[in-house]
Amino acid sequence: MGVSVEGFLAMLDRLPEVSKGEDGDWISFKVRGKGFGYLWERTETVGLKATIEEQIALVAERPEVFEPQFTAGRFGWVVVHLAKIDADELFELVTEAWCLTAPKSLVEAHEFRA
Repeated sequence: MGVSVEGFLAMLDRLPEVSKGEDGDWISFKVRGKGFGYLWERTETVGLKATIEEQIALVAERPEVFEPQFTAGRFGWVVVHLAKIDADELFELVTEAWCLTAPKSLVEAHEFRA
């Protein structure tokens, strides 16, 4: 179990139109200019956009893997400890964060190709 920083970055290459930006201590991830994730290489953690309900459920079920980051509007961002999650589950969360952020037409086109 566990995902390396390189493994996480490779997951992002599987999603269309992801842009990366370095902002000091972290790398941000956006789709068409809207943020859906962050990576802190030093701590090997990522922050991902989720629904508030998903954030609450993840943290309640496995607090050793997930912790709340913040809430903004209808979204609850969650911190994920890379060493404590398997790749399939992480990719599912990354994809969900991307889908919550990308324009509907882009999500539909991506789902059609998948």
